[in-house]
Amino acid sequence: MLFLLLINLYTFKRGIQTIVWTDTLQTTFLLASVGITFYIVRDHLGLTLSGLVSDIYESDYSQMIFGDWQDKRFYLKQLVSGAFIAIVMTGLDQDMMQKNLSCRNLRDAQKNIITLSWILVPVNLLFLMLGAALAMYANQMGIVMPGTSDTLFPEIALNHLGVVAGIVFIIGLISAAYSSADSALTALTTSFSVDILGINRNNMLTERQRKQIRYGVHFSMATLLILVIIAFKGINNEAVIAELFTVAGYTYGPLLGLFTYGLFTRRPVSDRWVPFIAILSPLLCYLLSSYSVKILWGYKFGFELLIINGLLTFIGLWLSSLRMLPPGKVTG
Repeated sequence: MLFLLLINLYTFKRGIQTIVWTDTLQTTFLLASVGITFYIVRDHLGLTLSGLVSDIYESDYSQMIFGDWQDKRFYLKQLVSGAFIAIVMTGLDQDMMQKNLSCRNLRDAQKNIITLSWILVPVNLLFLMLGAALAMYANQMGIVMPGTSDTLFPEIALNHLGVVAGIVFIIGLISAAYSSADSALTALTTSFSVDILGINRNNMLTERQRKQIRYGVHFSMATLLILVIIAFKGINNEAVIAELFTVAGYTYGPLLGLFTYGLFTRRPVSDRWVPFIAILSPLLCYLLSSYSVKILWGYKFGFELLIINGLLTFIGLWLSSLRMLPPGKVTG
């Protein structure tokens, strides 16, 4: 709650401009904490940097390709679904869109997108290597992890690596929390105020009234975020990253379908049916995922459920367009 209060204070001041600068600082501290922790773990394991990297490479933790097609980690499913997850969670995300719109011109926005895509490769690799190093340390020291794998980092950093590692972990945790929460709150506030409430389209509102509405929406979104965090903590039984991508398969699927439909077709849609289609598609995907083992010869859906969700949304939109076309009219 203290984090959200501070976020509300500094976003009220300058909005997305503040977020760009605070995210830069927070990301710097986050990456620094990961690098320092990796060095401390290496020191406790008594290895050189090249020796630790070599041990990680030779361990089971470095395996990226799984050949069993029924496995949720099957490499082809991970490759295709990962590409679409990147499209919807970065390319179509309101948060990322706002940061690109903050660039001075189209050229700078394009450079921002390309630069980010290349930077994410070594950053993700660094996080994966840290996770492998922590798991190797836990195995060597006989540390038993309670709960999910999310407890691995805090357990080792706070209880086994000393004061410095504990401080670094806390700094990294705060940086990660801030960089996710502040931009998400700003994106939610902007989307709800502009797209749902339409404050920019209402000429009857004064600038003071628009600002008051944005402040009220921002505070409400912060309260809602607290409730979502509490609920997620209560029902989550997997690693947060796995649960996040699972939820994204249901929530981002309709967005993927809507984007694809608008990009590749010119067929009109029945607007009143769009919300129902966007709700029905995830529900059908949930049923498919729940019973896939029984009806699909033991097949278990993973993150590729996002693609199925988007496809169902696309089909629903296409069907809704049939009644919008004149008899005998066919469009692409």
